Amino acid sequence: MRVKNMLHFTENHRYCVFREFGLSSLDERMLSSAYQPMVGAFAISLYHLLFQHVRADQIGYSGMEQQRKLFLTLGIDPSEKGRSFLMEQTSKLEAVGLLQTSRVYVPETDEYTYEYELSPPLSPGEFFRTQHLTLLLRDRIGKFAVLALRSQLWTEDAPDVGMPAMNKENISVPFYEIFELNTHVIDYELEQALSEVSSGRADQAIVSVPEESKLNYSDIILRFPKESVNRRHVEHLRFDTEQLGIINYVVHKYSLGVQDVCRLLDEDGVFNQQGEVILDRLQQLASQTFRQGKKRKEEQSIHAAKVVNLRQVAQSEQSDELPVEHVVEMEYYLEVPPQFATKCDIHQYNMMLRNEPYLRLLQTFFPGSVPDNLIDIFEKVDLSYKLPAEVINVLIHYLMTMLVTGSDQRINRNFVEAIASNMLLKQVYTYEKAVQYIRDQAKIKGNKEKAGAGERTSKTSRPRSYQQQTRSKPEIPIVQDTGSSDVVSEEELEEMIRFAEEMQAKRTTFS
Repeated sequence: MRVKNMLHFTENHRYCVFREFGLSSLDERMLSSAYQPMVGAFAISLYHLLFQHVRADQIGYSGMEQQRKLFLTLGIDPSEKGRSFLMEQTSKLEAVGLLQTSRVYVPETDEYTYEYELSPPLSPGEFFRTQHLTLLLRDRIGKFAVLALRSQLWTEDAPDVGMPAMNKENISVPFYEIFELNTHVIDYELEQALSEVSSGRADQAIVSVPEESKLNYSDIILRFPKESVNRRHVEHLRFDTEQLGIINYVVHKYSLGVQDVCRLLDEDGVFNQQGEVILDRLQQLASQTFRQGKKRKEEQSIHAAKVVNLRQVAQSEQSDELPVEHVVEMEYYLEVPPQFATKCDIHQYNMMLRNEPYLRLLQTFFPGSVPDNLIDIFEKVDLSYKLPAEVINVLIHYLMTMLVTGSDQRINRNFVEAIASNMLLKQVYTYEKAVQYIRDQAKIKGNKEKAGAGERTSKTSRPRSYQQQTRSKPEIPIVQDTGSSDVVSEEELEEMIRFAEEMQAKRTTFS
């Protein structure tokens, strides 16, 4: 029980008890022989007292009472020392899994109420399979006492139990061989009544029980190395639920395990000087771990699929049945590439695309030897993306046709995986859908090329606006050679002399 303010846990606060089980003789023996040495007799007495709040022949909630009843029944002084002692006993029960304490705030009365939810003790088999409980019991009573207790809780084996398990046959009769339910009639009243009875506790369970992907502080601290520099920061997570929530957010986002979280929290730079988690750094490391794990799983799945394929091939070779040959409808025929024009006609080529494995199709495109990088690319498409063989063949045809038509796009891993992922997104799982997909892609590509050509022609034919707006320079007359002779008549010469004299006279007059 974690209560920071002692005034929030007093004898005046109200409480209730919830349980949905009963105690058998074996449970009583487990409480006295296994749990009592670990938590003490007083804690087990508190457990029995809380158990008796609900009638032995019923399950559910008890009535609301003041905690003064607990203090007086157990003989605890209702003082600060007594409250601390009671909190210590409940904490022991919580640590071994017998009790879960919840605090509920009631806005109407502005007070806290407490709910003590009891859990049944573990069976002997489950108890001794739980390592931390077994080790704690060993530290309290010793190793040989633990072994003796374990032997006392099991009966001796029957003399014929040692028979091989392979001779064991389950001859039990299932439910529906004996009983028959009338499923044609739906009893809405019964379903509604059952849901109303269990709805109150079910809603609370959804809120209180953490998700499966959430990690508790105990899950992390038990696996975290003691010699780590970040150990002190991790220990503070016990009282800092906000930081633990940030870690659980990263765990849920990248699907991490407990070992991965402990390894990431042990890295440098995950915590700042105040001991708070640096979210960006933790997400960066978690992303790297996620990608590495994904790549490792892909490689494992590829190797496993190769083994399965080899077994299937071996079984098919041993069987005398011929493989089924699928027919291609003419509306889904693909054109024969130029390299196959002299080898087969359009019918043979489409039958090969529909029925041949992709490795044999690649060998027909590369008569010598298929490049290893292409084999790796299409192996990943086959084994990781799980595309059918005929869809991969159509994809190979599409890529080879792009190369023949002079496209600038190169066949690399990213380009092929982008097309394969797009096919998966569009649910392309059959030969016909694959053919329609590459036809649609060809139309889109053709429309883009036409639009690009139209833009280029419009740019070349359109006059430039700045040529019309700029002012042109004044044209200067240039004397051109007319090709006539240089002979000047006497009249023209006299006229020229007279004109020169007049101009000279005018110049002298103005000066």
